[in-house]
Amino acid sequence: MKTQELIKIEDDYFINTFTRQPIVLDHGEGVKVTDIDRNEYLDMFAGIAVNALGHNHPKLVKAIQEQAEKLIHISSIYYNEPALIYAKKLVDLTDFDRIFYANSGAEANEGAIKLAVKYTGKSEVISTVDSFHGRTIMTLAATGHEEYHEPFKAVMPEGFINVEYNNIDAIKEAITENTAAIIVEPIQGEGGVNVPDMDYLKQIEELCHENDIVFIVDEVQTGFGRCGTLFAYEQFGVKPDIMTMAKGIGGGVPMGGILATEKVAGAFVPGDHGTTFGGGPLVCAAANAVLDAFEEEKILDNVKEVGEYFISELKKLDKEIIADVRGKGLMVGLELTKPGAEYVDKLREAGFLINCTSGNVLRFVPPLIITKEDIDVFVKALNEIL
Repeated sequence: MKTQELIKIEDDYFINTFTRQPIVLDHGEGVKVTDIDRNEYLDMFAGIAVNALGHNHPKLVKAIQEQAEKLIHISSIYYNEPALIYAKKLVDLTDFDRIFYANSGAEANEGAIKLAVKYTGKSEVISTVDSFHGRTIMTLAATGHEEYHEPFKAVMPEGFINVEYNNIDAIKEAITENTAAIIVEPIQGEGGVNVPDMDYLKQIEELCHENDIVFIVDEVQTGFGRCGTLFAYEQFGVKPDIMTMAKGIGGGVPMGGILATEKVAGAFVPGDHGTTFGGGPLVCAAANAVLDAFEEEKILDNVKEVGEYFISELKKLDKEIIADVRGKGLMVGLELTKPGAEYVDKLREAGFLINCTSGNVLRFVPPLIITKEDIDVFVKALNEIL
């Protein structure tokens, strides 16, 4: 079928919740994707920071194929080997003791908030303005975008307090005897790739320890090498009580999770939380392949080197339209002095897939295997279009 025929199917049959780009992607290889009209694009978006190993990575494809021939789903009632192997691998690599598998970032954040409330017996959660924690009713309440709240205020739970990001005094003022948790992104993604002061997370950690509050870091977008370390919190010198993750964890298959310290994790007992699909053999086989590839191919080294190069090249662009360049690793934002949507379209037409967030921030979250040569091609095109 032709592109417009396929797009019309969505117009006629889908519930209208997305504003999509007018292309139908068909296949990919490495950092490039091709649509059904055989137009090729350099993918600087990676499925919203999901395709950590790019497209059609042989190790990931092989793992999925081999597991699909054995078991795809068995439910959470039974053990499966890939889930058990992955749990030990990941916990051993972090500062946490226990894991819970989910299917998405929103589910992971929902579970993390439930765990914090159960552990503390308290009823309030502090989050930040311009944060994004999910689309479920509870994670929507934690998300710091009032425009997202408005249509659903009648059913949104109470107890969620949004304060200014990167403002420790705002958090201090919001803490009460009922505060169960503070949830924060190490770097805000949807909010505009906002990088906090280096001592911000440490100050939050200290406040949590002083007030018996659970410290939750939302690493759904910043995790799995996106910022140059396996998880971004490592760069800020903190040890959270709970961390949530998704996106890059499975290299493209839907997967999320919660990591927690032994003390906090013990608050959950059988019946407090659950999942049908979380931690299934197929997704965990994929996740194992992603972790193995990270080690074998030195993915984190590439993120650090190419990320620093990318930011330095963007900073060389001498354009009045550029207000700021910021980010860590391969999570990079280019803030413009005007709305950025038209540049998303122009770059797509030139063969590059990007995203605009927060109205005027061009967000670049390419596959973590991208090279300096790819960056040179992209920055040259971006310079010409700007």
